Amino acid sequence: MPAPRPVPPPYSTDPVRLAREVVVETCRAGGPGGQHRNVTDSAVRLLHVPSGVQVTASESRSQHRNRAVAWERLIARLERLNRVPAKRVPTRRSRGAIERRLAEKKRRQAAKRLRTTARNEE
Repeated sequence: MPAPRPVPPPYSTDPVRLAREVVVETCRAGGPGGQHRNVTDSAVRLLHVPSGVQVTASESRSQHRNRAVAWERLIARLERLNRVPAKRVPTRRSRGAIERRLAEKKRRQAAKRLRTTARNEE
């Protein structure tokens, strides 16, 4: 009997509970954007402490928009971590399928034997 598979811990995706488990940091976003982007801390980094998942968002010059995007990304990552893959069940061929396959192999074998014997007689 195979060993039981380890089940990943179920991380909550409830916004109220997540807010208590997440460390929010703001930092300066790089890239184009001119003066506004250079002086505002518009990038947002979220660190989910229980799972160690870290997401950042720095696409927009607005910190509020980046914060919303970062929360969406964090929830999506946690949902991916929470997903438990379905247990794979090995399948077996039916006895009839095995017998049909073997019968076809026998027919092919006989046809090839006929070809080689015909060639040897020439």
